[in-house]
Amino acid sequence: MAQAVTRSLLNTSALPLMWCAGCGNGIVLNALLCALDELQMKKEDVLIVTGIGCWGKADDYISANALHTTHGRALTYATGAKAANPKLNVIVLMGDGDGTTIGGNHLIHTARRNMDLTAIIVNNLNYGMTGGQYSATTPSGAITSTSVGGNPERGFDVCDLVRAAGANFVARESVASGMRLKSRIVAGIQKKGFSLIEAMSPCTTLFGPRNQMKNPVAMLRSLKERGVSQAKFDSIENAAKQGYFVTGVIADHNDPDFTTSYEAERAAIVAVKGGK
Repeated sequence: MAQAVTRSLLNTSALPLMWCAGCGNGIVLNALLCALDELQMKKEDVLIVTGIGCWGKADDYISANALHTTHGRALTYATGAKAANPKLNVIVLMGDGDGTTIGGNHLIHTARRNMDLTAIIVNNLNYGMTGGQYSATTPSGAITSTSVGGNPERGFDVCDLVRAAGANFVARESVASGMRLKSRIVAGIQKKGFSLIEAMSPCTTLFGPRNQMKNPVAMLRSLKERGVSQAKFDSIENAAKQGYFVTGVIADHNDPDFTTSYEAERAAIVAVKGGK
């Protein structure tokens, strides 16, 4: 029997969705809304923080506290909000341009601090909202509006970067697997410390047509074929160069988060000063 799906925090007054036909943002939004319902979260206990970009529009469709920030700085605002109110469930929505390129340094240090935040990065391999320029995740050789002869730079692996920086939970799925994506979001929210869920998604208006994927079906098929397990990835010669990416849980630790460490440090200082 199919599991009942509810989306109690969907802001229906903002519908219809503004994204392009075939865009995966709606699938990620649905996965997030279903995850929040599964965890029985109340809107007053949730803060959605967004940056600038196509995915940054998602806060309009969620009936919860929202903070729409500047380009590349969503994690800094989220860090401040969590530090001020540790009881909030802070969820940060960013794209690859916003979260890993302009905001790449903040991503590294938020993971290093192990802030108790959940970041969902929708990676469509380019700056989709501002004209299709290449980002830090655009594959080498890909055609974009700023690399008409092929991207001369190498894209980095977001999950490997965040795992190496010290995040407690790191996972990746594509929008071709919506239910698995929802499960990763649930696990990320439940994990104490910094969690990153990367959602691989098609940009059907700009990136796909420029790279021999003429329609949304072709892009979804490509994502489904290229998303493989770690074991499968390791068995493919030059897998990364061929465009394959690992799906599933990539890191799962239980190291102390920033707030826990900070409060322990503060308590030690207070004890030394005799409770003053």
